[in-house]
Amino acid sequence: MDINYELYKVFFYVATTLSFSEASKQLFISQSAVSQSIKALEKKLDQTLFIRSTKRVQLTPEGEILLRHVEPAMNLIRRGEAQLTDAASTGGQIRIGASDTICRYFLVPYLERFHKEFPNAHISVTNQTSIRCVELLETGQVDLIVINYPNSHLSNLYSMKKIKKFQDVFVANHSFSELKDKKVTLQELQKYPILMLGKQSTTSEFLHSLFQQEQLDLVPEIELSSNDLLIDLARIGLGIAFVPDFCITNKLDNLFCLNLESNLPERELAVVYNNHVPISKATVEFLKYFE
Repeated sequence: MDINYELYKVFFYVATTLSFSEASKQLFISQSAVSQSIKALEKKLDQTLFIRSTKRVQLTPEGEILLRHVEPAMNLIRRGEAQLTDAASTGGQIRIGASDTICRYFLVPYLERFHKEFPNAHISVTNQTSIRCVELLETGQVDLIVINYPNSHLSNLYSMKKIKKFQDVFVANHSFSELKDKKVTLQELQKYPILMLGKQSTTSEFLHSLFQQEQLDLVPEIELSSNDLLIDLARIGLGIAFVPDFCITNKLDNLFCLNLESNLPERELAVVYNNHVPISKATVEFLKYFE
């Protein structure tokens, strides 16, 4: 099927903005031209790609399927354009995906070092959960990701370097002092209010799996998207927070770490990239920090 690339380009902008007018602004063409391009593409594919109404635009199921294929292609083209720009300049670009916690407590020194060594390079960091970061890599929206491992969403199609081991811990304040000097089982913890990251995180998957292995149901008291906020809530006694040990350094104050009867398995941080597509010079230099 011979379809002009420009039609797919217009489709991509409408599908990602869900607005014909916004797509026309970003493409620097008229709204009428956008509408005609979408009609032409729908005719060639013999599929309705959008549901149009006076208030909003929605993708049809067929449109969503097409977007899943067009988006990685568009991002790959953008990456190629960026690399051509890299070759003609002394700077370059690196796009990184990582969670707030990993950025704050692990990546900052590496970003600082990279900025000093390559001051003309452009650094873009997208904050998402480790699970969502895999999706960003799959669609070509980032060049590399730094994530928690294991990660059930990570396929073996990518190159991965394990770069740091860490231990998850339960922390609580004096409201739970009866637990301070004893070995605690997961079954005992089940009776207390647990504060943890939300379900769309590898940390949540990890802890739920540990409880399931003991044939226990884990029903958290509070689920959030920030480890720092979990620590703050544990500090005021709202519950027992489950967080990585590297984000509580010098922050315990009136908190203490619980001693578990069975040691939790270690987890790791990993840097992951797609070696099946070309990566920028800036990305190559950044990856050298983890060799």
